[in-house]
Amino acid sequence: MTHTPKAGLITGITGQDGAYLAKLLLEKGYEVYGLLARRSTDTLWRLRELGIADEVRFIDGDLSDLSSLIRAVESSRADEVYNLGAQSFVGTSWQQPLLTADVDGVGVLRVLEAVRIVNSKARFYQASTSEMFGLIQADRQDESTPFYPRSPYGVAKVMGHWATVNYRESFGLHASSGILFNHESPLRGIEFVTRKVTHAVASIKLGLQKELRLGNIDSQRDWGFAGDYVEAMWLMLQQDKADDYVVATGVTSTVRQMCNIAFEYAGLDLEEHLVIDERFIRPAEVDILLGNPAKAKQKLGWSARTDLKQLIEMMVEADLRRLKS
Repeated sequence: MTHTPKAGLITGITGQDGAYLAKLLLEKGYEVYGLLARRSTDTLWRLRELGIADEVRFIDGDLSDLSSLIRAVESSRADEVYNLGAQSFVGTSWQQPLLTADVDGVGVLRVLEAVRIVNSKARFYQASTSEMFGLIQADRQDESTPFYPRSPYGVAKVMGHWATVNYRESFGLHASSGILFNHESPLRGIEFVTRKVTHAVASIKLGLQKELRLGNIDSQRDWGFAGDYVEAMWLMLQQDKADDYVVATGVTSTVRQMCNIAFEYAGLDLEEHLVIDERFIRPAEVDILLGNPAKAKQKLGWSARTDLKQLIEMMVEADLRRLKS
């Protein structure tokens, strides 16, 4: 009897997490399908950088179009559906709150509906976020910490998260959410603060720019490596019972500390190049996020392997390489 490989469908496959997850699933022998929204220009650069762009099968579809999601679940015959697609930049969510609500909130419902209608046995993963905790209600945030989102992005993600819980409890779907704390990589978009910093450091080092402009550098984040975090996503869907898990390093650092690592690695002085710019200060700030990943460690056997210093140095190195070439 021939063994049929498992099929995984990933929305948001062209993003940082989608690319690393696709690589992981391919290494595990899956057939990998990616939902591709035909809106933006060169979206495949991350998959190319990981050397897997030709191994993924793309399906045209969009989180705002239920019919396309139903067709995607049907044609991929997915055993596992990973919903990583989102308007994922917090800052943009104040400029485009309705779009963010539609994609990050109602969009989750559309994917859940597609799974329920086409194949309710398929396992579902929802990309939840530490931004749901917002104005923190506990020093270390775990699965029982109440949500208090501080941006339209966080609000929309809370809806998607509870929709996932609701479909698990209402229809018996194997639907899990990973509440992921900040996770970065050389594949991070340049609008995110870590990549903005590492790209600026590489540019300053090579004489291409002189300053780095940032907003609040005292906010604290629990930063990990996206390549580690996608393993937790996969592990959640291998469990007998669906559940929700905080995925984090359990260590928090300020934006200033993160900047210092990047500048020191390149032999530069942060103070000589940093400019605080009011334009980058958010209407409502999330001051500190610190995850407690104890449940993921205990039940999934997962823990973060890459610390902030290793992560930022890897990102500076990648940006230096890109700019030189």
